[in-house]
Amino acid sequence: MLEILGRVFGEGGKNDGFGEVRCEHDQRNPKDESAGDILNDREINCPGPGGIDAACERLVVDFGATFVNQSLLDRIERVTGAPPHPFLRRGLFCAHRSFGAVLDAYEKGDKFYLYTGRGPSASMHVGHLLPFMFTAYLQRAFKVPVIIQMSDDEKFLYKGLSREECAKYMQDNLKDIIACGFDPERTFIFNNFDSMGILYPAACGIQRHLTCNQVRAVFGVGDSDSPAKMAFPAVQMAPALPSTFGNQLFGNKTLRCVVPSGIDQDPYFRVCRDVAKKMHEHKPSVLISKFLPALSGTHTKLSSSTATDSTGLGLADTPKQVRKKMNKAVSGGRESVEEHRRLGADLSTDVPMKYLRCFFPGPDAELESIEKQYQQGLLLSGEVKKLAADAVSSVLANHQKARAAVTDADIASFMEVRQLKV
Repeated sequence: MLEILGRVFGEGGKNDGFGEVRCEHDQRNPKDESAGDILNDREINCPGPGGIDAACERLVVDFGATFVNQSLLDRIERVTGAPPHPFLRRGLFCAHRSFGAVLDAYEKGDKFYLYTGRGPSASMHVGHLLPFMFTAYLQRAFKVPVIIQMSDDEKFLYKGLSREECAKYMQDNLKDIIACGFDPERTFIFNNFDSMGILYPAACGIQRHLTCNQVRAVFGVGDSDSPAKMAFPAVQMAPALPSTFGNQLFGNKTLRCVVPSGIDQDPYFRVCRDVAKKMHEHKPSVLISKFLPALSGTHTKLSSSTATDSTGLGLADTPKQVRKKMNKAVSGGRESVEEHRRLGADLSTDVPMKYLRCFFPGPDAELESIEKQYQQGLLLSGEVKKLAADAVSSVLANHQKARAAVTDADIASFMEVRQLKV
C-alpha cells in the first residue's frame, strides 16, 4: 500500500465552490503497483513502476487535486501575455487546487500573493531551486508579492540542529534563494524563530481547529515525539492565510494565497484549506510539482545529503563535475549499441532525460524531437547525457553568477517587515 501521511484527512468528495469536484480518496485504495512506495514530507522512496513520477500522479488522483491541462495553460498565457513556464508546459508542476478561481479573481482586478519556503539545512542542490525558480517566474508573470518562510524551528525540532547551525545554514540558503531573481519591492523573507510574534495569533487560530488525532494521522507525529512537533504544522500553514501578514505587508488589501510546492508538502495545505473555511478565510490555492530524481534512479528524489556526492548535483558544481555525475546517472539506454538501435531507450527509467525536460533551453518541439529520436534508438544515452549536462551547467552558471552578487545587505532588505508593492 502506498504510504502517505495525510491519507485519512483531506477534501475528498467535496465541491469547493470553484467547479472542481473532489474524488472520494478516503474510499479509494491505491493501485497494487504502488506497493512499497513511500512518499511524504519526511521520506521518499518509490520503487514501483514509473518511480516517483508515477507515485506523484497517483497521489494527485487519490487526494483529489486537478491535473494541469492545455486549457489552463492557454488561460495562463492569455492572462499573462506570455507562454507559461517550461516547468508548467513540460509537466513538472503537474496539478493544482483551485488555481482557476485565483485566475477568475485576478481577471477581475484582485491580486494574489505567493507563499513558499525552505527549512534551512546544509547546502542546496539543483532540485531545491525548482520551486524558487518557478515562484520567481509567477511573480514576474503576474506582478504579485511573494512571502518566503525559512522554517528554522522545523530543522531545530526535526533534525536536531542547534540554533547557531540553523542561523548559519539560513544565511547560506538565502543567497541561493534570492539569486533566483525575486523582486525586492514585492518580496518578504522571514524566519520562524524571529517572526513568531507575527505568526503566533494565526498559528493559534489554526491549532484551535485541529485535533491531536488529525495531526498524528496527517503528519506522522507519534506519542514519543516532542509536543512541539504537534504544534509545528500550524506554523507552516499560517502564512497561507491572507490575514496573517495582511496589515504588515499588504495594508488594507485582502489577497488570496497561491502556494507552489512539492507534492510531499500538499498535506499541509489540504489541511489548511479545510481550516481556512472554518476561519472564514480564502482557501489557499496550490500548484503541485513532481520531483527531480536522484541520479541513482527514478525511485527517489534528490536530497541535501546527496548534494555533494555522485548521486546529486550541488549548486556550486562546475560543468566538469556536472558532466562526470551525469555520465554515471541511471539511463534508459540498452546494454549494447546494437540493442539500443533496435529497441530504443526506456524513457520511464531514464534520469538524464528528466533533467533535460526541466532545463532544456530550446523550444518544446525540439525537445520532443530529441525524446522521439532517443526512444527510437537514433540517439544514444551518451548523447542525451551530454545534452542534459550542458543544460544543467548553463542553469548553474547563471545561478552562481547571480548568487555571487547577493550581499548581506540584500538579505537584510528582503527580511525587513514593510509594505510590499502589490
